[in-house]
Amino acid sequence: MATNNPPASSAPGQLPRPSLSQTVDVETPELVVLSYTVAGVGSRATAAFIDYAICIATFIAVIVALLQLQVKFGVAASRDSSGAWVMALLGVIQFAILWLYYVLFEALGDGQTPGKRIMKLRVVKDGGLSVTFEASAIRNIVRAIDLQPIFLYAVGLVTIMANARGKRLGDMAAGTIVVKEDLVSQPVTPRKTARTDARTPLPLSASLTDAEFQLLDRFVERRMQFDPERRTQLAAGLAQRFSAKLTQDPAQLPIAQLVRLHDAELAARAQGAAARNDTGAARERHRIVATNAPRWALFANTLKSAQGAGLSTLGEAGVRRFVQDYREMTADLARLRTATRGQDSADLFYLNRLVAGAHSLLYRRGTFTLRRLVAFLFADVPAEVRASGLPIAIAATLLFGPMVIAARAVITHPSVAATLLPQGMLARAAKGVDDAKRGKGYIEDPEVYRPMMASQIATNNVQVTFVAFAGGMTAGLLTCWALVMNGVSIGAALGLYISKGIGSLIFSFIAPHGVLELTAIVLAGAAGLLLASGMLLPGNRTRRAALVHRGGRAFRLLAGAVFLLLFAGAIEGFVSPNATLSLQTKLAVSATSAVVLAIYLFYKGPANARPATARPATARPATARPAP
Repeated sequence: MATNNPPASSAPGQLPRPSLSQTVDVETPELVVLSYTVAGVGSRATAAFIDYAICIATFIAVIVALLQLQVKFGVAASRDSSGAWVMALLGVIQFAILWLYYVLFEALGDGQTPGKRIMKLRVVKDGGLSVTFEASAIRNIVRAIDLQPIFLYAVGLVTIMANARGKRLGDMAAGTIVVKEDLVSQPVTPRKTARTDARTPLPLSASLTDAEFQLLDRFVERRMQFDPERRTQLAAGLAQRFSAKLTQDPAQLPIAQLVRLHDAELAARAQGAAARNDTGAARERHRIVATNAPRWALFANTLKSAQGAGLSTLGEAGVRRFVQDYREMTADLARLRTATRGQDSADLFYLNRLVAGAHSLLYRRGTFTLRRLVAFLFADVPAEVRASGLPIAIAATLLFGPMVIAARAVITHPSVAATLLPQGMLARAAKGVDDAKRGKGYIEDPEVYRPMMASQIATNNVQVTFVAFAGGMTAGLLTCWALVMNGVSIGAALGLYISKGIGSLIFSFIAPHGVLELTAIVLAGAAGLLLASGMLLPGNRTRRAALVHRGGRAFRLLAGAVFLLLFAGAIEGFVSPNATLSLQTKLAVSATSAVVLAIYLFYKGPANARPATARPATARPATARPAP
């Protein structure tokens, strides 16, 4: 659950200053509760600004580099296909910067983009584990909704401020949170050396309670900020309150007596003395800190090194030692939590940060491999398609139903086309009558532009599927709207060409890539509906858990859609507009793609035997294997 806890002060044994920071508690496999500080809007906005600046600078650098290549080698799109290939490459790079920058950096950088690293932020799973590629992809694809309207991020900002975990819609769907990583790497030591006689035996308990010491500590720390008159008044009041604990020396001013008492209390706590009135486990609190602070400081330095360079730099023996120390630290944290009895303290905050950092490092997900990608695409995705019959059927109905209705309406009443289609499509259909007589295709097909067309078509279609998926976070309304409008648009265009007697012209263009592209649209729509079902129909799970679970399933459908669109885009760019190919040839391409698609989705070979809903194995610490 989320709580509002204050951050650490700079010395042990002192309560931290109040803060508006939000924290979220998670329980580790070691049954220890860790508290993470949720990143605020300001730090996240700054990190986003840095990342945007990097993206813009990268895109400008790519454009400049490509222009230099064109000048150097004399490449021009108007003369040969080389320029078209350059433009195709530019389109792919633009798409990668827009959509893959965050996903790749977060997945491969353990939850940190360059902006987040500078701001000391990290994306982690709700359980404190490292973010996975799937979770990163989900949270960043849903960014299409969070950044609305336009690129103002109003939706994301509202949702971040409206929930205790600081989640935008993408974080809700992916089951992630953005946390601060302000790890203290210096040893826990007092701010000053107390002026007490080392030969004086340590009392069993300090003279002040923690609340009294906090009050005294704040006065001593800030006393020089007050004007002399105000300082004298405050010192007199505190001296009267603590009169029974002060050394009654007439030669000393009240403020000097208060400083002496403060130093004695600070030294007692640093050496492990219990606070006054503490009983039971609470008496152990300062002794736990005094005994273990040096070991915590050494572990902090090791952790800082491992976070920067990776566990592999520690060597196998170092990793085993690190894991052993981590387990001892979790035990210390559990004891200290019990001793503090739910109260916040600088020591608890400090130790929690150490354990949380080590926990994220040890339970980091495995390295992404080509084998895992192949298993995902050819086993998990087809299995999920077979398991998601209902949302797929609904999505298909929302797409093909309006398509048939619109086509029939336009064929029956051609004037309806002006209401359903843009003027450009109407003009193209009018021109298509003459093109059909002259043996031309559906669109102009300058061969040199085919690479650029394939790139633009593929990236545009993929972005459309992303919007359909992200639309699930609008309770499915945007997804349904996208499916219906696509169906109406395609159906009206088909009806318009049929009504003019040139249906073969548009069929010859759609046929080669249509099977793959329409299947991809249905899968993307089903992904959005599946995501929406987690919000609306959670079943036996909590709404939050159902959203995350179905978000993972929906991502597999979306991945299948994107996979199909890569092939559909290539066919649409190179084969569909080719007027030299006969309708029979294009229908043969369509039939072949349908057969291959059916085998891909429904053949349950050994590679496709794993069920799509299988949950990943529970993460284990690094002692289960040699150092990576």
